[in-house]
Amino acid sequence: MGERTQYTPGTFSWADLATTDQPAARSFYSDLFGWSATENPVGEGSSYSMMSIDGKDVAAIATQPQQQRDAGAPPAWNSYITVESADQALERAKELGGTVHAPAFDVFEAGRMGVVQDPQGAFFMVWEPKAHIGASLVNAHGALSWDELASSDMKASAGFYSQLFGWTVEPVEGMQFPYMTIKNAAGRNNGGIRPTMDSEPPNWLVYFGVDELKAVVSKVGELGGGTISGPMDIGVGSIAVVRDPQGAVFALYQGQFED
Repeated sequence: MGERTQYTPGTFSWADLATTDQPAARSFYSDLFGWSATENPVGEGSSYSMMSIDGKDVAAIATQPQQQRDAGAPPAWNSYITVESADQALERAKELGGTVHAPAFDVFEAGRMGVVQDPQGAFFMVWEPKAHIGASLVNAHGALSWDELASSDMKASAGFYSQLFGWTVEPVEGMQFPYMTIKNAAGRNNGGIRPTMDSEPPNWLVYFGVDELKAVVSKVGELGGGTISGPMDIGVGSIAVVRDPQGAVFALYQGQFED
């Protein structure tokens, strides 16, 4: 179990869900992972559901913005990467060929953020922490455990993110398909990169840890979700890719966790 009070810049630190049915999503994930919700008002008639385990923040759930619905974007989990300065990170992302979809803005007293689309098309958020560091619990049942990029050009993606965040990206030998691991500037594991499959668009996939993978996959179905792939043995553990009842895709991991 990994409790956190701060994150090295360039580290995945938070995930939130933009969904078409916030109450239903809260119920689904609470039943699936044992999350508890605390509602934080963010405007008239809307809230940001902070989800926690034993009082430790693990993720959040919010209503999908109307402009995303109008554009036909499906419900999705968003990946956040800690930075020293959101403004500087966004400027650097543009210099490296990324597209800034939301310039840096303050999220009350919690922090400052922006939205970026990388040169291959995957979206991510940068997070400059203030009162909120991100997840205070990771690498545990129901907590963020991995982030994985599906890229149409793995080499180009590795170059973009390495220059932006100081990552070290290395290929994994002996696998059936290409895979790269990511380490942050402190040398800690920070995610992976794989090729896109079939008609899959480039995207960041959020993984949550679980104690019993097969039981959780089964529960996803019982709660109205579905299984996309797995369970599958990957040597260091087992994974499955699933979707919630509103269609947001996420992954599950059972295996050894880092502290």
